[in-house]
Amino acid sequence: MPSASCDTLLDDIEDIVSQEDSKPQDRHFVRKDVVPKVRRRNTQKYLQEEENSPPSDSTIPGIQKIWIRTWGCSHNNSDGEYMAGQLAAYGYKITENASDADLWLLNSCTVKNPAEDHFRNSIKKAQEENKKIVLAGCVPQAQPRQDYLKGLSIIGVQQIDRVVEVVEETIKGHSVRLLGQKKDNGRRLGGARLDLPKIRKNPLIEIISINTGCLNACTYCKTKHARGNLASYPIDELVDRAKQSFQEGVCEIWLTSEDTGAYGRDIGTNLPTLLWKLVEVIPEGAMLRLGMTNPPYILEHLEEMAKILNHPRVYAFLHIPVQSASDSVLMEMKREYCVADFKRVVDFLKEKVPGITIATDIICGFPGETDQDFQETVKLVEEYKFPSLFINQFYPRPGTPAAKMEQVPAQVIGERQQVLVTEESFDSKFYVAHNQFYEQVLVPKNPAFMGKMVEVDIYESGKHFMKGQPVSDAKVYTPSISKPLAKGEVSGLTKDFRNGLGNQLSSGSHTSAASQCDSASSRMVLPMPRLHQDCALRMSVGLALLGLLFAFFVKVYN
Repeated sequence: MPSASCDTLLDDIEDIVSQEDSKPQDRHFVRKDVVPKVRRRNTQKYLQEEENSPPSDSTIPGIQKIWIRTWGCSHNNSDGEYMAGQLAAYGYKITENASDADLWLLNSCTVKNPAEDHFRNSIKKAQEENKKIVLAGCVPQAQPRQDYLKGLSIIGVQQIDRVVEVVEETIKGHSVRLLGQKKDNGRRLGGARLDLPKIRKNPLIEIISINTGCLNACTYCKTKHARGNLASYPIDELVDRAKQSFQEGVCEIWLTSEDTGAYGRDIGTNLPTLLWKLVEVIPEGAMLRLGMTNPPYILEHLEEMAKILNHPRVYAFLHIPVQSASDSVLMEMKREYCVADFKRVVDFLKEKVPGITIATDIICGFPGETDQDFQETVKLVEEYKFPSLFINQFYPRPGTPAAKMEQVPAQVIGERQQVLVTEESFDSKFYVAHNQFYEQVLVPKNPAFMGKMVEVDIYESGKHFMKGQPVSDAKVYTPSISKPLAKGEVSGLTKDFRNGLGNQLSSGSHTSAASQCDSASSRMVLPMPRLHQDCALRMSVGLALLGLLFAFFVKVYN
């Protein structure tokens, strides 16, 4: 008999569920067509069964509590709101209490290392608490085969309309991964439908993703691996979503995407055309806010964009990342514009839209950046005085071209400092010390350093810490004049105090027992003399009251 083999992985649920099989949503919406069968029953028993809801660990899908955590941009937040809405519509309870939840839905961001670190730590915590886990967002979409994601269910960024299926299978104990792309006759779509159920974090604000992906190939960007190339939603679908939102009480709309300026280039339209259509349906008293746009794709629409940003129902605000004011750095980033292009956009809008707010981003420490490159960026900031400025440290994201470039040290310091080592770091990898200015310095985990003053050379810095390497020929000495107490040991036990304590114990009613305790044991019985006196007093009073009560009853009954 030939042996069975499996040459390929099941990358999608379609591999085990045919197109003809009904989906959970279909089964939910046809329930109204089911005709109930009338039968006799014990009314009291039935009412009791209705009151006793199934246990929280029940494997019946649709009744569990789900906690949703989202990191990252407004596009990711919109995806999280859509997933929450669908799960709630199917019967799941969305909870704000992570510990009460049966399943954690973790919606990740892959832009920077810290965001992924938080995501990874949340997975570990969920596993420690035996929670069911479903992963979403850009991290698993971009790198689904990472070790810490093994065996876990994943919902792709373009598959959020099927979150109920993934959650249902996960609750049953299965692992499901949906990472495919939405397509129509071979053309990639913007993502899931815009008219899906949704739970807005802020009922007054609707976040509308007008497209996914972008046309760039920035060497530092990991999001491109997850969101892919540009794919825009049709204008009529976006206008319909805006109308629906206003009918539900929304008064502010945010347009978001990886690059709003590139909108429509894949479907034969552009951003200004969309904006004029949206402006027509914005009711009085409501406002529209534009999302981030890169300089290259707004240059050709400056006149129209200025007119739109002057509209009374559109915020005079635009987020235009510059990232660096050095053309050489921008070239290494593959940003497809130069500093002059950025200045042209900003200068034009500041002239044509009085009082406009221009927000921008800057990446510091990109591979190859020199001091001169950095100073050019500083001069740009000083010249324009951006009211909103986001400064980020460069993070080499796995799989990106920039991660393979020669890295700029986090901070070339070389300063020598005296630090006092007193603690262990949270991750147990370093000892924590502080310098003269109480700045945190991480040093190697050498037991000989604990409680010592150590001379170190600072070789790296992070957001809240520095790292120091002990100087090989430096003196390591202890500031204390005595050996420190052991952890948990009681302080303040002087020789006189112990002698006085011994005298009190020897003169008490439990002299024989107390005399057998040595000085070490006496540390553990500090409150005992007072305790013995209190017990004796309470016992005497109790016996006296009991005697009076007995005499009273004898007198009454005689």
